[in-house]
Amino acid sequence: MKFHTQMYKIAMKPSYIDFEVEKYKWKPNINYRENPHLYKIGKGQQGVLICQPYKSEISPFWKFRTEEIAEQSANMIYGMFLDYIDCKDFVGADMAKKYLHMGYTRSRRYANHRSGKKWIKTETWNILPQEIDWNTNEKAKSANIFYVFWKLAREDKKYLEMKRRFQNKM
Repeated sequence: MKFHTQMYKIAMKPSYIDFEVEKYKWKPNINYRENPHLYKIGKGQQGVLICQPYKSEISPFWKFRTEEIAEQSANMIYGMFLDYIDCKDFVGADMAKKYLHMGYTRSRRYANHRSGKKWIKTETWNILPQEIDWNTNEKAKSANIFYVFWKLAREDKKYLEMKRRFQNKM
């Protein structure tokens, strides 16, 4: 297919270019379990690799190399999500949901681009071609697994109620 072999010129650039760490809302030196009032929900997966102690609790289980590993990982993280809900720990639940989301998006990244690199810099930033088997390869299968669990988490009624209450406090 022709679209798999061409590079796409776009006016955008990767989000990590010109990143200003001092303006980032999440800080690695804050214990968000002890200071949940300092936590920001944010968009997508923002803060997921920074917010402690949740990063240390969840990230060891975050894996997506194969379909089987992704199934174990997503099950474990979803179980943690439910545990955080049971403990009325909204920040933990939100972080677990973000890890499920990140499992989906990172698996999709590697399904689309085996190297994991989406961008190439020539005279402008360009998106690299998508893999021919982007929708059927091992990483695509991993992404599908994480997607199911992420959807369960983001639509969980208890989670949504906790989120509403958390937002109303802020």
